[in-house]
Amino acid sequence: MMHRFLRLAEIKSLTGLSRSTIYMRIAEQRFPKPIKLGERAVAWLESDINAWMEQQIKESRKAARGVV
Repeated sequence: MMHRFLRLAEIKSLTGLSRSTIYMRIAEQRFPKPIKLGERAVAWLESDINAWMEQQIKESRKAARGVV
């Protein structure tokens, strides 16, 4: 299985979220945790971010239809 790491700049671009919002949601367990690549480097798995975005789309569409 091929994995692709995404760095913070790409995560921000893909999700439209700011750095502070990303880390706040990680602390609230509402966003995937990064993977430590080195002493001062982290990245996210592309598959984790894609799954998170799919979940956000589903929840948004349910809310728009009035389904809870």
